This record gives sequence, C-alpha cells and structure tokens, in this order.
Amino acid sequence: MGGSCTQRRPAGRRQVLFPFLLPLFYPALCEQIRYSIPEELAKGSVVGNLAKDLGLSVLDVSARKLRVSAEKLLFNVDAESGDLLVKDRIDREQICKERRRCELELEAVVENPLNIFHVIVVVEDINDHAPQFDKKEIHLEIFESVSSGTRISLDPATDPDINTNSVKDYQISPNPYFSLMVRVNSDGSKYPELSLEKPLDREKQRSHSLILTALDGGGPPRSATAQIEISVKDTNDNPPVFSKDEYRISISENLPPGSSVLLVTATDQDEGANAEIHYYFRSTAQSTRHMFSLDEKTGMIKNNQSLDFEDIERYTMEVEAKDGGGLSTQCKVIIDILDENDNSPEIIITSLSDEILEGSLPGMVVALFKTRDRDSGENGEVTCHIGRDVPFKIYSSSNNYYKLVTDGALDREQTLEYSVTITATDRGKPPLSSSTTITLHITDINDNAPVFHQAFYVVHVAENNPPGTSIAQISASDPDLGPNGHISYSILASDLEPRALSSYVSVSAESGVVFAQRAFDHEQLRAFELTLQARDHGSPALSANVSLRVLVGDLNDNAPRVLYPALGPDGSALFDTVPRAAQPGYLVTKVVAVDADSGHNAWLSYHVLQASEPGLFSVGLRTGEVRTARALGDRDAARQRLLVAVRDGGQPPLSATATLLLVFADSLQEALPDLSDHSEPTDPQAELQFYLVVALALISVLFLLAVILAVALHLRHSSSPAAWGCFQPGVCIKSGPVVPPNYSEGTLPYSYNLCVAHTGKTEFNFLRCSDPLHSTQDIVCGDSPGALIPLQSGNDLTSHPETLTPWVQ
Repeated sequence: MGGSCTQRRPAGRRQVLFPFLLPLFYPALCEQIRYSIPEELAKGSVVGNLAKDLGLSVLDVSARKLRVSAEKLLFNVDAESGDLLVKDRIDREQICKERRRCELELEAVVENPLNIFHVIVVVEDINDHAPQFDKKEIHLEIFESVSSGTRISLDPATDPDINTNSVKDYQISPNPYFSLMVRVNSDGSKYPELSLEKPLDREKQRSHSLILTALDGGGPPRSATAQIEISVKDTNDNPPVFSKDEYRISISENLPPGSSVLLVTATDQDEGANAEIHYYFRSTAQSTRHMFSLDEKTGMIKNNQSLDFEDIERYTMEVEAKDGGGLSTQCKVIIDILDENDNSPEIIITSLSDEILEGSLPGMVVALFKTRDRDSGENGEVTCHIGRDVPFKIYSSSNNYYKLVTDGALDREQTLEYSVTITATDRGKPPLSSSTTITLHITDINDNAPVFHQAFYVVHVAENNPPGTSIAQISASDPDLGPNGHISYSILASDLEPRALSSYVSVSAESGVVFAQRAFDHEQLRAFELTLQARDHGSPALSANVSLRVLVGDLNDNAPRVLYPALGPDGSALFDTVPRAAQPGYLVTKVVAVDADSGHNAWLSYHVLQASEPGLFSVGLRTGEVRTARALGDRDAARQRLLVAVRDGGQPPLSATATLLLVFADSLQEALPDLSDHSEPTDPQAELQFYLVVALALISVLFLLAVILAVALHLRHSSSPAAWGCFQPGVCIKSGPVVPPNYSEGTLPYSYNLCVAHTGKTEFNFLRCSDPLHSTQDIVCGDSPGALIPLQSGNDLTSHPETLTPWVQ
C-alpha cells in the first residue's frame, strides 16, 4: 500500500500544512507541516490542530500515541483534542538570536504503525524590545574650523527586534547649529549623523548639548534617548581617510584565537597631534566586539575567541578613525567565516524497541534514528552504514531519517545479544564520522577480558618498611556482568627467585593490593619487577597481565665510613708531615670516606670539628682535602691535631670523625724529635720508673767507662801498640751505619735502644724505653700516616731500629 502527503498553504497569520489521510503501515515519512505564531504567546495557547492536519481523528490521538519531540520541547499535544499547545515561553530573540528567519523543527510521532512527521513552527517577531544606545552620554569634540555641512557619525541604537520592529528613525532636539541626517547602508541598517548647519564660534559658545532619540517601527513605537555633549575645539581641518570605504575578508573558522585578521589603515594630511590617528569600533554589536579586538594605535583586528561558522557566518563592524583634533571617519569591515569540516555527524535514536522476540520475521522495524551535522554543504551531507555479520540492515526513509530492520532469522540459543554499531560519515574533506552502538537482548557472555587502568605500574617504596605494609594497588575493570565481570588478582611471574618471591611480596586476590612481606634494603635490592594477572570468573576465564616495577628508595641508614687516614694497629691515629715553608693552599693530605647509601644520603661533606690552631688548616667541603690556610707562624706549635667530621646529606644527617696528627718539619730527621717528644703522657708511677731506669743506666755507663779506662791504663803501661788498635783514627769510625751496643740485657723489666742519627753536622741521639727489637724492623714515619719507612744508608740517616709510638694529644 502507498500514500502521499500534500502541503496546504496557510490562510492569514497562522500557516498549516495539511496532509492526506495516511494509510495504515505506510513506511514513508510525511512532508513538513508548517505553523506560524507570534513570539511570547501565552502558555497553553493553541498553535493548530495537529491531529486534524495529520488526518487523524480524536480517537486516534490517544490510540496511536500522538506526540511531538524536539531538542528543546516548547510544545505538547492535547491528548483529548489533538491540538498543538504552547508549553513554555517562546522568545524569538533568545531562541534564534540574530537570525532573520526563526523556525522551530518538531517531529510528530505516531505508533501502530510507527511513523513520524515533520512540523515547522515559524516564530514571528513582535515589538517587545525598545531601542537601546550603547552609551547614554555621547561626548564629541569639534574644531571651530569645521565648515558647514560637515557630518559627524554617531553610535546607532540597537534593537534585537527585526524588520519593522527594529530601529526606523532618529530625531534630535532643535538646535541652530546642528541637524540630524540618517544614513542608510546597503543592508538596510540606519546610522545617525550630525550635520553642521553653520560655523561654530568657540568664543561665543564653548559647548552644545543635544538629545538624540531613536524610534523603532512598532505600533506603538518604542524609543530610546542619548545625551550628546559637544565640545568646540580649535583648528583641525583634515579628517582621517581610510584606504578603503569597505574592507571584506574571508577567514577559516579554525583560525586560532589571537590571530591577526585584518589591518585597517587611515591617513591624515594634518601634522603633529592632529595627524595621530586612533581606531575604535563604532556601530558594532556587542557579540562582535567580544569576538574581535581592535588595536587603537595600529588598526590591527584580531580574534579573541574561537570562530564557529555554525553559530555566525558573517561579522559586520564599523571602524572609526579619529585624529588628535577630534575629526573622524568610518569604514565598514565585513568578515566572512568559511566553513570547515569540524563537526562530526550526530546519531540520534528517536525510537528503540525494548526487545526482539526470536523467530521474528525479516523486515521488522526495531529502531528509528536520524542524523544531524552542523556543517553546511558537502560537509553536512551524511551517509550511514552498519557493520557486517549482523542480521540487521538499515535504509533511508527521508530527510536524514533511517530505519533499522531485521534481515534474517533470530535464534536466542545461538546468539544471546547483538551489538549493532551505526556509523555516520559526512562528505567533508577529510570526512568525519561518529558511531553509536545499540545493544539488543542484553544477556551477558564472557567476551571481554579484564583491562588494567594503567599500561604498567611503577611504585616507589622506602627501604626499612614494616613487613605487611601495602605498597601498591593494581586495578582492572571488566564490562561483563556477574561472574564474567568478577576479577581476581594473582602474581604470575617475577625477576626474583621463585622460592624467595613469597617472602618478598603478596597480592590480595579481591582488592589487588600488593603487600610487602619483609623489610626491603636498598643496599641489597634496589628494584624488582612483578607480572600480575587479572582473571575473571567466566567460563572460560579471560585474563590480562600487567607489569609492576617496585623501586626501593634509599633512606639515610648508613653512616659515612672513613677509608683514609687509617688507624694504627693499636687503634691510634698516624702522623703526616708538613713542610715548614708550606704556603697557603698547600695540600697536606686528604680525608677519604664512603657511604653505602645513594643520592643525597651519600653526598658527603667535610668539616673541621677541632683544631690545635684554629685557622691554620682548612678542609675542602666536598673533596676532603686538607690544605694550609696560612703560613706557619713563629708562635704556632710544630705539632698539630685536627678532628675532621664527615657528614652525609641525609635527614637527619649521619657522621663519622677522623683524627689527623700533623708535624711541621722539613725532613724526616727533623720530624723524629717532634714525634719522640710527643709520646703519650704517662701516669706518675710510670714516670718514677722511667727516672729510676735512667739513673741505673747512667750508673752502668759510668761503671763501663771506668772499666774501659782501667783497661786502657793497663794497656798503656804494657806499651802494646796492638791494644790501641781500636782507638786509632779511622779504625772504629766508618762511613755507613754504626750500630751502638744493645743495652737490653739485664734484670730490669725495660730495654733501652739508642738511635744515633747524622744529618750533615748535626747529631740526634734518642734514648727510648721500648721492647726489644730485631734488626730488621722499620721506623714508623714518612710522608703518609702510618707508612713504614726502611732505614737508609748514607749521609741522610744513620740509626738503630726503633719503634716510634704515635702521639695523641
């Protein structure tokens, strides 16, 4: 069966398009039905009898569920009479803004069979707005040299009403100097201009006050007034002149905000301040002023906001150029916005069946939808298609309306649900598209694997964490329902040893929270990686894996450790020697320390805590280098003690100390007495024993000398030359080391070793209380603390081996 819809022209103000009676099960949509109403019509007012215009009886209104739909529903249908009624306030200026033609599109929907009709309601303007000036007071400055007949443009009044209800005329209060002229532009807009009727004389009258009245064409007319204050100034006889009377430019709607659009230029033949031109917007709507800005010095027009062809296709503005003397001229600027394919098509589902019974015959209508694209031309032409391998198809009805019908047998036991994706594509270059999915017979199957919210996880954990602490939480989602969407978490793999994995971390199967099973140590384990799995409870179960990298952060839990200077075998500090002539900045030694921590916690700094002579030495803050801060003075002791603190950069910082014993000496021979004189202090009992030993040693020496003298005298009396062989010159004195006798034999609990050192013409004798030494032992001294320097033969040093005990102050 078939049918058609015709269009009937309206009679009078209200226009209605009546269709013929629609046959039952007619699949095509009808042509448009048009009504015309004035704006601000009272709520409940009758627009027209929609049921009658559709060829429906009063009984069919409720039986076929006649209703209307629109994006913003301003109308409804009376269920008893079938009249189309006004539901909400209709303000043409608010709905259609600046458009000359205001039409509201509705869709009338009937069921049994399902069909739709297009209804257009034309909203006509009424005179509900009075004209309005942008400024209530207009201040003008006119030079007295201006000749009669000069015209001065004034800001026009604006009226949101259109046609005859817009601004039609201007009037001005009577004045002998000025008259009002009305200029009509090519688009029909009117602009007031003041015309000078006779020359002005500033000496007679310095200012003029006028009242400008704007009238619209409504009945009765509405009006607005503005006060004009004119100040008369002197001598500026050349107004600015634009390079063009009308500027026209076309720009893309994708132009970024802040871009330069157009440069308007005007010139003035005057000089000085009278030739300084400033540019202003005149006769320009507020919406245009918000969209564009004008540099008053350069005349550059820029866009302040993003442009949209779908909102406004053209901007018209008037630019005024005013020189320093108050003369001005105007030009018209027209900016056309070029449409770009920047709007994707929209798919709007207007009707959707709740369910589809299995065994339904092919061709059953299950959904009705329409497409819309805000672009124009080819950019707004839309085609639709659906994916393959589904028992459905679509075909176009009319006016961007489509039907989704079945195209095959449906068997619930084979397929529990269908997800039909409808894709709409426009003909722009490049084309834009959008899609929507309709789900029919929603019964879940486990066809979606869990999806983690992040591609991978990285977590930072500070070392020394308490065991059992939550260190991270992984989360995945599954769009399935019931058991198919219930997710359990587990650890799948790790770069740790499999046996040690359970002792490091665990994961909650329900929440995905990862717990630390032990305290981590940054110095032993800095990072490890886990592979976690999210598995749903479907049959078969689906899963997804994600990597979790755990970075163990460092805490300041290790104090610095001093590597150099090292301590002696008995735990005491060793010596360093410094030349007496060392200049400021001389590198004495270097404190070397390490810290097992990392980062700032291992950033070491060196500080002097205690010094025998403050200011004599300095320590490098970061290097640990000990240098002389000044030259050695006469009053400075030759032996110095430094206590150096090594601190790390942690919070709170940890530290260690190093003791440096420094001796100022130019040679090792000179350093030895200093080392000897600084033996460790003994208690009074030890001193008493020392003096007793010295006394006994002296007695023994005197006794030995006496014996030798007696033997010598005896030999002398015997006159035996051989007996004097040992005392002959050159016999007992030899070059090279001379080993004195060892006086360690006896019954005393101490031994005495004599060290004789020859340095040039100076001889140093050291008598020390010491344990018995072997001839192969070395002297503890040298340039480096704690170094063992073997005895040298020759003229530098001749000594008996002896142990030098480090000095601690």
